[in-house]
Amino acid sequence: MTRILFWIALLVLIIAAIRSKLRGIVPPPGQESAARPAAREAETMIACAHCHVYFPESEAVKAGGREYCSPDHARLPPA
Repeated sequence: MTRILFWIALLVLIIAAIRSKLRGIVPPPGQESAARPAAREAETMIACAHCHVYFPESEAVKAGGREYCSPDHARLPPA
């Protein structure tokens, strides 16, 4: 009788451990959006007129009709 109770208790503990691990991985129904970060729009990448390094268009420094990666490169001539 003691052996049966031991195996039942062990089985219950294993199932509880597996369920707790799965609960951390898979969000409950209806909460999928809260678990995932919001998707961001892809931003256009442009090359610096001086060093030709690509960077997001929103960070561009515009001077003389060209886009530069920093104010320092905007002062230098295009390469």
